[in-house]
Formats: sequence, structure tokens, C-alpha cells
Amino acid sequence: MNTLIPTQDLDLLLKQAEALLEGEKDKIANMANLSALVYHSIPDLNWVGFYIYKDRELVLGPFQGLPACVRLQLNKGVCGTSASLRMTLNVPDVHAFEGHVACDSASNSECVVPIYFIDELYGVFDVDSPIVNRFDKELQKFLEDIGSLFIKTYE
Repeated sequence: MNTLIPTQDLDLLLKQAEALLEGEKDKIANMANLSALVYHSIPDLNWVGFYIYKDRELVLGPFQGLPACVRLQLNKGVCGTSASLRMTLNVPDVHAFEGHVACDSASNSECVVPIYFIDELYGVFDVDSPIVNRFDKELQKFLEDIGSLFIKTYE
């Protein structure tokens, strides 16, 4: 499936994200702005946000979309598995993912980018879609770039 927007538009969107973060060190503000930018710029998404690692679990952070699960366990669901494996999980059909945690029954595909800072888990950047197989390689790379951009602000 196509991202529904040209790759050059993703490049421009990444530049907009860089401009939003420039000079701002508040993590909550930056997560909020990145969530809003992605949610309102990429078609066919129903949830975009961050979960922050606290007390050995992922806790809901800034997001755009319907209310969500507040706490997620590591090694469970797409978010917890992505964080534990230290790798992006691009799940074309969440209903086929063993242990999927259904925070929004409208979600059918999900891409989760783990965020590590100085080799320690900070959290995950989670993006959901009501469309099965919504996240192609270009969109996955863009979401990974957003996660990298977020953490580079603090290096």
C-alpha cells in the first residue's frame, strides 16, 4: 500500500517536525507537537502518540485520537513487544498479532517505533490505522525518522 502522500511530502513533513522541535527541550511539548503533526498530516490514521517507560511499564503520554489504554506491559501487545525487542514493529493486521492489546477496536494495523536514549528505553512512538496493511516501507521509515528526531533533540 502507498503512503497516500508522495515521498517528497514526507521529506517536507520531516523538515516541519525539525522546525517544531528546534530550540525546545521540553519532552512533553515535543511529543505533543509531533503527535499532532503526524496525525493531521498523514491520511488514514486513527491514533498517533507516545507511551513513556516508567516503573517497568509503558504509560500513556501525549497523543492524538480517541482515549487509549493508560498502561501497557513490556513484552505484551505491539507496543510492549517493540520496546522489549528494541525494534520497530510494523503489523499489517493487529488482529493476527498474538497478544494484541485492543485499546481501540477500530485499529487494524499498527507501526510502533521504540525510543531509546543512551541505550535506555525512553518509550515508544505508536501509530494506528483503521486500514489493514496501512504502513508501507516509506511510511515506516518516516515514523522511525520522527522517533530519531525526537530523541536527537536531547543528545
